[in-house]
Amino acid sequence: MSDTTAFPLPGHAGTLSARCWVHDDPRYVVLLCHGYGEHAGRYEYVATRLVADGAVVYAVDHAGHGLSEGERVLIEDFEKVVDDFRLLDVKARSEHPGLPVVLVGHSMGGLIAARYAQRYGSELTAVVLSGPVLGRWPALEAMLAAEEIPDAPIDPATLSRNPEVGRAYVDDPLVWHGPFKRPTVEALQRCLDAVTGAGTVGDVPVLWLHGEDDQLVPLPGSREGWATFAGPRSTSKVYPGARHEIFNETNRDDVLDDVVDFVRGVLPDRG
Repeated sequence: MSDTTAFPLPGHAGTLSARCWVHDDPRYVVLLCHGYGEHAGRYEYVATRLVADGAVVYAVDHAGHGLSEGERVLIEDFEKVVDDFRLLDVKARSEHPGLPVVLVGHSMGGLIAARYAQRYGSELTAVVLSGPVLGRWPALEAMLAAEEIPDAPIDPATLSRNPEVGRAYVDDPLVWHGPFKRPTVEALQRCLDAVTGAGTVGDVPVLWLHGEDDQLVPLPGSREGWATFAGPRSTSKVYPGARHEIFNETNRDDVLDDVVDFVRGVLPDRG
């Protein structure tokens, strides 16, 4: 386990809880962007692997998530979440001036990361999207069409082939286990439309990774979004049999090896 420090940020819906996994002499900065209903503390293993490769890692619990303030899982405008995440980026750069910055986003965090890359891509060295909500999300369409959103929590079995991942998710008091809220669902659709409408991310190197058996954010819908988002320096990989949380899958070390190899390939020489 890596050493961590915690710090607050002034988010749009109240104080945000942020953290840093420390490295004494980092080669690059990683910004971690977590998914819906969860929190940055679930990325300890990911952060530790990246720190071992020479990264200093920063993350923030989104508004209404984890230890951050705000009504639970209520997000009415994802552009404001991007603004919140910008505060984390600015903080990281102020503490490590001149270092290249890599953005890693998972699921809903992949959607936020994609939008962030469209707005601030010129300042990013690379982007990694894990099981991102892009393009078309059938579950979102079903919730938008429903008169009342069902109180159906995420099935923990869809997260990973490792049953311990699902058990830890269910037992985590910082994870939201209730229903989606309609304003959040509507805001998700607007953000999806914004990402699709803004088009390609251009020359920013992007790696899209997805589990073939992802039942939460199915591969075909994300592939539609990837077709309009990817630029000339974008690449992708699908993991056979893997479910939604590929960073917590039975082959997570292979996935993180791919992330590290990609990042090493785009980092500038230290000189």
